[in-house]
Amino acid sequence: MTGQTGQPPQTPGDDGHDATPEELRQRIEGTREELGRTVEALAAKADVKAQAQEKAAAAKEKAADAAHRAQDKAAVLLRSARDGTPEPVRETASHAVSAANRNRKPVVVGAGVAVLALALLLGRRSRASRRSRGRFC
Repeated sequence: MTGQTGQPPQTPGDDGHDATPEELRQRIEGTREELGRTVEALAAKADVKAQAQEKAAAAKEKAADAAHRAQDKAAVLLRSARDGTPEPVRETASHAVSAANRNRKPVVVGAGVAVLALALLLGRRSRASRRSRGRFC
């Protein structure tokens, strides 16, 4: 765009005088840098995939931190329980675990029988209570 004299229009400087070519170049360079930062910020806001990846990474890090805290707390509680348990009880529990590990098959069969007996007992109780409710209603 040119003025009436065929010359580009003059832009006044900050102090009210006509800007020199060097001042104009500096302003143009500053405007370009600002425009570049604005474009980068807008591109980052428009990049949904990158935002999702950043949020996923943050969530993963948060979950890992929570897991580490829980693990540390569990270790402290375990030490506390171990320290508060009398020695004879710890020895007896240790022997029971060792015996169960040596004889896994009988332990598993015994547990299965106990579960089956419990299921049968609860089933009978449930049927008996349904029958008794039916008589009085």
